[in-house]
Formats: sequence, structure tokens, C-alpha cells
Amino acid sequence: MKLLLHITSKTAWETAQKNGFYTAPSLESEGFIHCSTPAQAVATAQRFYAGQSGLVLLIIDPARVKAEIKYEAGMDKPDELFPHIYGTLNLDAVTRVPDFASDSAGNWVLPPL
Repeated sequence: MKLLLHITSKTAWETAQKNGFYTAPSLESEGFIHCSTPAQAVATAQRFYAGQSGLVLLIIDPARVKAEIKYEAGMDKPDELFPHIYGTLNLDAVTRVPDFASDSAGNWVLPPL
């Protein structure tokens, strides 16, 4: 099964569970929720989440996502296509939510998918 991954805070995920859907600030500012493929997630974490803690990884089944998904060039990686969700994320598309953390050297470790 093809999976999409989204890095977020535990607090944002708890809010999503109360609201009945997940959203991210980028949905309002850019029109979509940023995601990664499993092959992109660690590099994305290194670029945008260095030194942060309290994060989780939303593991998403794209076949269950109700909003449109487009694969588009990344702003800082124009030769690489990243999945973007154009709308809120329905919670039943999220199959698991493991903690996502870096090791003692600051390297991100992808949990088993």
C-alpha cells in the first residue's frame, strides 16, 4: 500500500481528534497540507523540524483521503515531487500515529511503517 506521511505536533493531533478533522496552518496560508512519501520524511524532518520534540507522524492511506491530493515540486526542492492535500484531512484516512523523534545525535528515525 502506498502511504503518505505528515509531521505534526501531538497537540495538533489532539485538536484534530476533538474537531473531527485535521488541518494545518499551511492549508490557510498555502492552500494545502504538506505531506511526504516514506522516502522523503526523514529529509523533510531534518530540513524543517531540527531540534523539535513532541512530534508525531500521521500515517495516511491516500485511498481514504476525501480531499484532492496533488504531487507537486517542493519550494526548496524543485526537482522532487511532494504530496499535498488540498483540504482538511478526514481522520479515518489516518491509519496510525506513532511518535516521531530524533536520536541523541539529532538524526530523525522513521518508525516502522
